[in-house]
Amino acid sequence: MRIQTLCLSASVLALTWCGVASAQTAPASDKDKGTTVQEVVVTAERRTSNLQTTPISATVISGNNLIKDGVLTVDSLQFIAPGLTINNFGQGTDFNIRGIGKAEHNSQTTVGVITYRDGVATFPGYFQEEPYYDISSVEILRGPQGTFVGQNATGGAVFITSNNPVINGGNHGYIAGQVGNYDDGALQGAINLPISDTLAARVAFNGESRDSFYTVTGPNHGDPGNLREGSVRLGVLWKPTNALSVLFKTDYNYLDLGAYPADPYNSTENPFHVTANFPAEAVDKFVRSDLKIDYVLPGGITLRSISGYQFGNTLYHTDLDGTSASNFTFGDQVTEEIHSEELNIISPSTGPITWILGGYYQSDKYDFLPGEFFIGEPAGSPFTSYTLQGTNPEQTTAAFGQISFALPANFQLQVGARYSDSRTTNHVTVDQFGLPIVDEQSASSNGVTGKVALNWTIDPHNFVYAFVATGERPGGLNVPVGIGQPAPFGPEHVTEYEVGWKAGMLDGHLRTQLDAYYNNYQDFQVIIAYPFFPTFGFELNAPQPTKIYGLEAQAEGVFGDFSFDAGLGLMHSQIGTFYAIDPRQPIISVNPCLPATGPASSSCIDLGGKQQTYAPNFTFNIGAQYIFRVADGDTITPRLNYGHVSDQWATLFENSALGDHIGERNIFNSTIAWAHGSIVGTLYGTNLTNEQYVGALNSGLRFMGPPRQFGVRLMKTF
Repeated sequence: MRIQTLCLSASVLALTWCGVASAQTAPASDKDKGTTVQEVVVTAERRTSNLQTTPISATVISGNNLIKDGVLTVDSLQFIAPGLTINNFGQGTDFNIRGIGKAEHNSQTTVGVITYRDGVATFPGYFQEEPYYDISSVEILRGPQGTFVGQNATGGAVFITSNNPVINGGNHGYIAGQVGNYDDGALQGAINLPISDTLAARVAFNGESRDSFYTVTGPNHGDPGNLREGSVRLGVLWKPTNALSVLFKTDYNYLDLGAYPADPYNSTENPFHVTANFPAEAVDKFVRSDLKIDYVLPGGITLRSISGYQFGNTLYHTDLDGTSASNFTFGDQVTEEIHSEELNIISPSTGPITWILGGYYQSDKYDFLPGEFFIGEPAGSPFTSYTLQGTNPEQTTAAFGQISFALPANFQLQVGARYSDSRTTNHVTVDQFGLPIVDEQSASSNGVTGKVALNWTIDPHNFVYAFVATGERPGGLNVPVGIGQPAPFGPEHVTEYEVGWKAGMLDGHLRTQLDAYYNNYQDFQVIIAYPFFPTFGFELNAPQPTKIYGLEAQAEGVFGDFSFDAGLGLMHSQIGTFYAIDPRQPIISVNPCLPATGPASSSCIDLGGKQQTYAPNFTFNIGAQYIFRVADGDTITPRLNYGHVSDQWATLFENSALGDHIGERNIFNSTIAWAHGSIVGTLYGTNLTNEQYVGALNSGLRFMGPPRQFGVRLMKTF
């Protein structure tokens, strides 16, 4: 639900190991094990396939590398994949891949990059700070995923899979602890519990306590940004026969994120010294349960059901002006409940023709609890406050399928399509500065998306592909602002053309991916000033398409005890002809400013030719390590990582005076790990140069990326 007139957001840069790592590895001989790059598999297309022979641009990292390199939350993923930015500005966290994802943060604007947890699509944009612990793999898919992932996936998708219980796997697991500056302390672990020859369970947990990065002064400022979180997961696997597998997982998360201190974008003060006069807080509590049932018929066809239930409550309060000089505040408390069901019929993976059929249903209900969303000056007056309460139920239904044909000369043709129908409804009451408004309206959209790919396996070491893929993101509703009910905004549409080459070289020691893409991005959803009433903001679709094209490259090499990984992303974006009034600017004209025709004036700005938001032209990452083998089989492994994100824009208006320009960042991270049998001790440091950079912009506030952190981690496996 849109509350502010314009949401400004940018990427947050945080600790990660830069590179592509194996998510799951194929068996290797003792001679080659650990000295060559191992096979990576992806599961996003509903069956396990080798990444190097799958027509998709993707980055995959294993859970082991997440643990070793301290990637514990979503913010840390940004330098694993070229062209990926993550905007964390408090209550919301948004993905953008190749400049497409989510630029406006509200419940009506759905995400363009869907995050899946253990096969279930998670909360869209909210509750994304769930820590990464006991993870098997993370798959980051670039480009529209119009066949398998859903109508929303115009930019891409992220699949996060936790470790499953292992039947007859014994009591195995790990325990890991961390201490660091800012009085940071963390503990996580997992244990596999064999119950019988057909039943096993796995229990995992994570907890962390850390003091704030900020010094917050001013009266009644509340939580200064201390982190207090705890999470637990239970998994149960039952396999009574070879044909039937039943996997149940449930998670609970309590995340006291300690508020998000921030000051005005134009402040000249130390950005980690903030004044405030409102008790800020930020707490997320949520549970997710999913049930996956696989049954293999005698002919090899797999029947699959994935059922999901999620419920969360988010509480957020902040000092909206970011100072103790004024009393502008914002707060909300929202619950969200999601029910989902996906059914698949999957053919065997071998044969000249393979296919997948599926259906999907999801209901997503937001409940905006009573409370004041915006309070101005003087506080306590109904004419200076904006309140909202009610419900916003949303629903999506889809059917999809893909078929693959083996052609002569090692060619393959793949054709996939998905029909989706989405609906959203507002049952909301608003008190807008003393004016009561009832909002009862609905909107719906439907369409067909899909993918056609031609693949060629040149030889066992070279694979090339070319495809056309489409994606669509549903439209939504504008909240009335005292001028009647504005029209709903429509769906976004993306058509992508991509070619790629994946290769294995030097007897398995080097693996590369190279791709080029062109996106025709139509009907971009953006908040601007209302054309006939410029003092109000509302969301609409850009009238002309945006062009986004680029080149991406990834490489991973293993040469004995030395290994490296690197990623590169080049991107160019250009908005089509589009006229709009910046709702942050003083209105100097009451003449209409129509998005398609203007006319241009000092207040009616032609945005044509400007860059897409959160679309940096250049991203680069490289990481390298060397294993020193010492006495008694111990190893010492130093690792150094460097990541670069070029400058970018937070809004289409590209107004530097209002903080829209986000400068480039250059971040160095390092670890030194000592392994002694089943024990690994690690010295770590992130943002070693202590670079101060704006991680996100929202409502005129700058949210800083994390400062330098360092400490010690200790992990024991058993």
